[in-house]
Amino acid sequence: MIASVECSAVSGEVYAPPSKSYTHRAILITSLGPGGRVLRPLLSADTLATISASEAFGAKIGKEEKKDDLFIDGVGDLPQTPENVIDVLNSGTTLRFCSAVAALTDGAVLTGDSSIRTRPNGPLLDSLRELGADAFSIKNNGKAPLVIRGKMLGGTAHLQGGLSSQFLSALFIASPLAERETRIRIVGELKSRPYAEITLDMLHDAGITIEEGEQEFIVPGGQSFDLERYTIPGDFSSASYPLAAAAVTGSEVMVKGILPSRQGDSAIIDILTLMGAQVSWNRESGDLRIKGGELEGIEIDAGRTPDLVPTIAVLGAVAKGTTTVVNAEHVRHKETDRLHAMAVELTKMGAKVKERPDGLEITGGKLHGASVHGYHDHRIVMALTVAGLVAGETRIDTAEAVDVSYPGFFREMERLGARVRVE
Repeated sequence: MIASVECSAVSGEVYAPPSKSYTHRAILITSLGPGGRVLRPLLSADTLATISASEAFGAKIGKEEKKDDLFIDGVGDLPQTPENVIDVLNSGTTLRFCSAVAALTDGAVLTGDSSIRTRPNGPLLDSLRELGADAFSIKNNGKAPLVIRGKMLGGTAHLQGGLSSQFLSALFIASPLAERETRIRIVGELKSRPYAEITLDMLHDAGITIEEGEQEFIVPGGQSFDLERYTIPGDFSSASYPLAAAAVTGSEVMVKGILPSRQGDSAIIDILTLMGAQVSWNRESGDLRIKGGELEGIEIDAGRTPDLVPTIAVLGAVAKGTTTVVNAEHVRHKETDRLHAMAVELTKMGAKVKERPDGLEITGGKLHGASVHGYHDHRIVMALTVAGLVAGETRIDTAEAVDVSYPGFFREMERLGARVRVE
């Protein structure tokens, strides 16, 4: 699918889609217990993969007719051995979380699309083996297809924290059902820590006890899950695109449904403010209003907010001066190498971008239209769409990738006034 974008401004109101991160966790945690309801979930390609995987472990999941609310009949702390291979499609979250759950069963094979089969999982496999499971990559390279055989008993795991917090969240979700206590010791800096904190919050809501430290977590074994009802908050990662669209075009937009949560990507508010946009947020109503203007380049540490990097790169390409993104090496291990992808594609559009091992240096200027590659990556496609609003005459391939996290993205952008056509 090709998305064609012309120069245009945006205005009006849009509701933020529900959080993908919270939806994944709510589905799986509710499925592991007796069951319950997940209200206002994001039903996208990625979260549908988690629904399918949860059903493979024995949960029964249905959707309310007139709403997207989910009704879940859970496994009661006893996930079943899947009858077939679990295909996570393009969802790295599903792969990591469900690999850990598989260590509670007699065994499972997990794989996904060509992108998933390039993503590293070595730290998680190492930790699962330390906890008593048999966990390995069929190609012996730490990448899917993965074979996981239980049972995970507990003990001490030493987890490398530099690649992804998803490995830690996966251990948080599975280890309460291990026979014995689990100690998870983080080796090095834990990147994307806010996502792990989201998992801790939700597990606490489900009645799970985890002793939290800076570099060590203690999880008692033999616990039970109970998350009866959970409402998914609006997603800051997805909200960053209409917010950035207003910022780069000097427009005014309100994004509704953005309530306070532990999402690290709420940093987009501070980033836009520091760059010169006028941002106001009513935390009680969830209304987030932005008015764009002349933006200034800044330095941004992306250690806690990897999913914002494509958006930040576009903001930097339009801003005066230089925008520097640092501490972002882990962004290379997402659906694609997002540092390299944004450097290459924004350069095609006339931006001056220097790619560093752990970040980007972007000198803002006038962008021009170009045919650019979306890398089958939802965040690359949406960020380049925002760039196209300023550049004009921009064509983005693999545009269907937005279905991973924001299925209505192009429709919502059009409703705000963006001149976008999808072929």
